[in-house]
Amino acid sequence: MNSFDIIGPVMVGPSSSHTAGAVRIGLIARELAAAPPEKARIGLAGSFASTGRGHGTDKAILGGLLGFKPDDTRIRLSEQLARSAGLDYAFHAVELPGAHPNTAVIELWCAGGRKTVVRAASTGGGRILVESINGLEVSFRGEYTTLVIRHRDVPGSVAAVTHLLSEQQFNIASMRVFRSSRGGQAVMVIELDQPVGPVLVHSIGDLPGIGSAVLIRPVID
Repeated sequence: MNSFDIIGPVMVGPSSSHTAGAVRIGLIARELAAAPPEKARIGLAGSFASTGRGHGTDKAILGGLLGFKPDDTRIRLSEQLARSAGLDYAFHAVELPGAHPNTAVIELWCAGGRKTVVRAASTGGGRILVESINGLEVSFRGEYTTLVIRHRDVPGSVAAVTHLLSEQQFNIASMRVFRSSRGGQAVMVIELDQPVGPVLVHSIGDLPGIGSAVLIRPVID
């Protein structure tokens, strides 16, 4: 047990699960979209749906979508700030049998109509778990510098990425590959011990067989 487990996160709001975790879900969804969203449809499940408004979950998720961190006092004004920024947003309840009770499904549309769908849960103490991206199952918490790399499930894609990281002296803390089917769409989730710059992310995105590479900065301090 560390001091974070005892004291909890530095945050705005009454509940680490319903506010701090919710901010981080919104923030990581924004990072995965790789651009400020213009439209958001946010599905809340379980206690997020039943008690979230009283705990400020709606404001917290919007704050994350605007790029705020859990201790940003602007979270209280996130509804007005979202409208001022031109973000078209709406919340609705969803039924997700078997899901964690603090789960959100966030659909985002960015410039040009590009859509990103993220499902994530607030698991307690401000921590989160990202469970799927665009319908493809994943699993990561946003505690490390994370590369989310979309690619085809073909030989050589993983080796090309890890070779580039090795050349640049990056240490991999963990790595998992998720795929829809053999030879189908796949996602590499690589957690690193060091920060990553945009040049490396672009270099990965330009590798053969790679569709896109997105950098997720740590959302857990």
